Amino acid sequence: MFNTIRNAWRIPDLRKKMIFTLLMLFVFRLGSFIPVPGMNREALASLIESGGLLSFLDVISGGAFKNFAIFAMNISPYITASIIMNLLTIAIPSLEALAKEGEEGRKKIAQYTRYGTVILALIQAIALSIGLKSYLLKSDFVSVALVALSLTAGTAFLMWLGELMTEKGVGNGISLIIFAGIVSRIPVGAMNLFNLYKVKSVSIIELIGFLLVSILIIMGVVLIQEGQRRIPVQYAKRVVGRKMYGGQSSHIPLKINQAGVIPVIFAMSIIEFPKQIAGFFPNSGAYNFFNKYFAWGTGLHGVIYALLIIGFTYFYTAVSFNPVEVANNIKKYGGFIPGIRPGRPTVEFIQRSLSRITLVGALFLAFIAILPIFLMTFTNIKIYFGSTSLLIVVSVAMETVQQIEAQMIMRNYQGFLN
Repeated sequence: MFNTIRNAWRIPDLRKKMIFTLLMLFVFRLGSFIPVPGMNREALASLIESGGLLSFLDVISGGAFKNFAIFAMNISPYITASIIMNLLTIAIPSLEALAKEGEEGRKKIAQYTRYGTVILALIQAIALSIGLKSYLLKSDFVSVALVALSLTAGTAFLMWLGELMTEKGVGNGISLIIFAGIVSRIPVGAMNLFNLYKVKSVSIIELIGFLLVSILIIMGVVLIQEGQRRIPVQYAKRVVGRKMYGGQSSHIPLKINQAGVIPVIFAMSIIEFPKQIAGFFPNSGAYNFFNKYFAWGTGLHGVIYALLIIGFTYFYTAVSFNPVEVANNIKKYGGFIPGIRPGRPTVEFIQRSLSRITLVGALFLAFIAILPIFLMTFTNIKIYFGSTSLLIVVSVAMETVQQIEAQMIMRNYQGFLN
């Protein structure tokens, strides 16, 4: 990875893109310290440190939520809008036809996604402003509206910044913003670990064990992210005019983790959202119920969390990968899977293979997500969403390096042809 980045830095046009990306990330980090006016940040910080969904929002926002900066909501409304648009593309025939129109169709869907992001950001900002009303210095309508508009404007700016990074920089800008937010918390986490060790709350054995587990998690993430099953496809020879086509072998790559980190984010949002809403009413029976049975680190919480992740992994994989369409495309171009008849048998074979390989990815995601619970049980190290954050960081880093390598290969081919 470091060799790839070093080689890319030597190429002038790639160096400009990398510098541009770093500058945009600096703007993101700068905005994470510009506070929204009218919020009691000290009282809010104590609420966030208790864990839960707000704690995860603070992690992916790089501390912006704890500071209650203009980027406090980060880019999460854009991710939600993108997922909703993907689901609607499958459910609504007109959107499905639009997605198949090529570049113009994708631009139109991207425009709808932007509109959806602003709407969702406004709804989430209003909900946060009302829910955290007790933490405002003034709880009148103007103060609540100012907080909501500030948060919405911050998310809209981040969406524009991410798309600009994707267009003129390297890698996916939205993913890199999340990556930068999580990575920026590493020094704070390392300092907290050091302070725990200094006051003898954590032994050297626990500290070394934690580092070893982190390394093993990184190795496992790389293995699962790169792992795939290749289903062989043979194309028959066919004559078109005076030319002969086909007669070659190819394959269908089925990734072990087809859904990425989306199931983890979905499951976390669902299991934490009711508890977070109840947290705004600390004297209610709902708060006592969720705090007793669904607190982070309890067995029931871990089991439900893992089951939701497995379910959402299968759901999102089914949404993003259509075996029927793949089988039809193979048949259309004269291909077949050796030993499998074209048509329905091919669809069933792909579905069966995808279901088995998805189970491995789903179990891995569930294990990664609940691993902090086991670590907190056997050590004194308090971890909130550490494995999930590590999964996101490693996945984005690998994706970015692959895109840099692709641009380097493309540049070499262009130089050869010129």
